[in-house]
Amino acid sequence: MAHPVDVHVGKRIRHRRWLVGMTQQQLAEQVGIKFQQIQKYETGTNRVSASRLWDIAEALDVAVSFFFAGLEGDEGEGDVAQVFPSDLIADKEALDLVRSYYAIPEHQRKRLFELARCLSDVA
Repeated sequence: MAHPVDVHVGKRIRHRRWLVGMTQQQLAEQVGIKFQQIQKYETGTNRVSASRLWDIAEALDVAVSFFFAGLEGDEGEGDVAQVFPSDLIADKEALDLVRSYYAIPEHQRKRLFELARCLSDVA
């Protein structure tokens, strides 16, 4: 049975990978392992070593501490799980929407944001 911390770290790897639009294969190639190993990390089946977690953090452009944010008793700033409900973070469609939003040029993105704010005030 997978340890809850390993499962949490695996979920954080998967969420960050989705957010940056990277496949398991792409991440595996950057880290120098097979994509099946990434699958095992993401499900918590296999524990990620410290050096491998360091490599994954570099490939995903986050600090190693990112993977531990949101654990019980952790109240770190900038934790995505604290900003959004956990069901939203687990939703691949929502992550695709966030990724698409940040792909829009900044000027247009600001206008889209203001439109969304106006629409949400109406609802």
